[in-house]
Amino acid sequence: MQSLKENITGILLKSGHITKGKLKRALDIRKEKNLPLRRVLVDEEIIPEDTLSTLFSEQLYMPTLCLDKFKFDAEVFNLLPEVTARRYNAVPLAKTGNTLTVCVSDPLNVFALDELDEFSDCDVVIVLSSEDEITRTIECQYRKDTRGGQDMPDEPVLTCSVDTNVKLELFDLVLAHALNRRASDIHIEPEPDCLRIRYRVDGALRDVLKVPKINQNSILTKLKIISGLDPSESRIPQDGEFRVRAGSQAAEFRVSSLPTTFGQKFVLHVLDESKLGIDLGELGFSEANAAVLKAAVEKPFGMVLISGPADSGKSTTLYSILNQLNTPEKNIVTIEDPVGYRIEGVTQVQVKPDIGLDFACGLRSILQQSPDVVMIDHIRDAQTADIATKAALSGQLVFSTLQADDAVSSIVRLIEMGVEPFLVASSLIMLSTQRLARKICFKCREPIDIPKGLLGKIGFGGKAKFYSAQGCEYCNHTGFSGRVAVLETILIDDGIRDIIIRKKPIEEIREYAVKHLGAELLRDSAYLKVKEGLISLDEAVRIASEE
Repeated sequence: MQSLKENITGILLKSGHITKGKLKRALDIRKEKNLPLRRVLVDEEIIPEDTLSTLFSEQLYMPTLCLDKFKFDAEVFNLLPEVTARRYNAVPLAKTGNTLTVCVSDPLNVFALDELDEFSDCDVVIVLSSEDEITRTIECQYRKDTRGGQDMPDEPVLTCSVDTNVKLELFDLVLAHALNRRASDIHIEPEPDCLRIRYRVDGALRDVLKVPKINQNSILTKLKIISGLDPSESRIPQDGEFRVRAGSQAAEFRVSSLPTTFGQKFVLHVLDESKLGIDLGELGFSEANAAVLKAAVEKPFGMVLISGPADSGKSTTLYSILNQLNTPEKNIVTIEDPVGYRIEGVTQVQVKPDIGLDFACGLRSILQQSPDVVMIDHIRDAQTADIATKAALSGQLVFSTLQADDAVSSIVRLIEMGVEPFLVASSLIMLSTQRLARKICFKCREPIDIPKGLLGKIGFGGKAKFYSAQGCEYCNHTGFSGRVAVLETILIDDGIRDIIIRKKPIEEIREYAVKHLGAELLRDSAYLKVKEGLISLDEAVRIASEE
């Protein structure tokens, strides 16, 4: 059996990055100066550090991690004293059961790994990162401790346990880290030489981890098992779900698989149940928008439509509204595909087209059970649009989403689906559209000056203090932390109904809403968030340009 030294030298020579002569020279220097072999190879410029990390990751089956984007649990981090962390250039990442995940730069130092095992009294799982990244992390994290924890993130650091008997180790770390970073999605993507893991945070995807290709099948099989998917099926897309507990919070992951050239890609969408308890102000509704919505939901019947592109927060808004309407006196029923957040006291129906339970069929059955409030997660076809419209006219308060560019364009979409204009006019009580804007990080934002000429050119009115974020550890050096909804709401009155029935251009509806109803359009809402110091002017201009 080969020794570790023989195995490593074989890997180095086979890679083609080093000759026998250079390897012998590196081994001699290592012996003479009593230095780690990895340090000699990098310092003598024999092999670049990133090349060496990739090589060890592939050949030793150890994933690589970007520490600059990792948020640390102080309790776990302090399991390793500073002197030990500096001696072995190692930092602890997560502890799940009796398994401690540790990031090191030199996987060849077996003595260090043995001591970490003994010191922590845990089974140590190794993840790789560069020496410079680990050194920066040690300096940053232990410096915080000596300052009494200053500049630590305000949000709680989460430890994660999956509701399953399957031991996931590294996968647990990914889930806990994603929730700690406030990720809305986790993308697990097979590539030719690795399994790439990315998070979507504040609307943007970011690389987090690369796992050696040899681990791909085991990780994806475990993911299928906990998600309730068929582990033996890889030719067709599948959908599933699983729940996790993260501290005092519970989160649900919706799992979608897609066959690709190099294996199945998985996207895990996070449903954070804590969002259901937040009020409309926290979602981004201004006082004007909240007043319009309050007037709409107090109506005994009618239809409220929320439009917007994918990942604009439409479903979260609908669920928050339902949660606030949810009282023992109301019979609230939803029809969804798939069912999103579970709300106690609300009857939620999952469509099953394969057995004939589609939206139209389910909606007909729902209306026979005397609901007070009906939520349709999305109006997709003419039949559903027709039934929803007639339900709104027959005594139900109907909420739904619709794919449309802006609020008034929802009217056009309904008419295009075959709903008669007079039915559209009679059924609608409120239209809304929304986008998600990235919030400026309050930890690192700084005031900036904007030329008055530019403000005039983009139509920005009124005075404001403008901010730009530089990026810090709290926001993972992005300059943004969280997102806020930017909304456009229009309450339907007799004047708008008359415009719809006379089949006038929708521009007339928008002009009427602004002039006679004081409607707050998307641009107005975005600029208001700038004046409140929540978002940057660039972000507001991006949102306004979508009108």
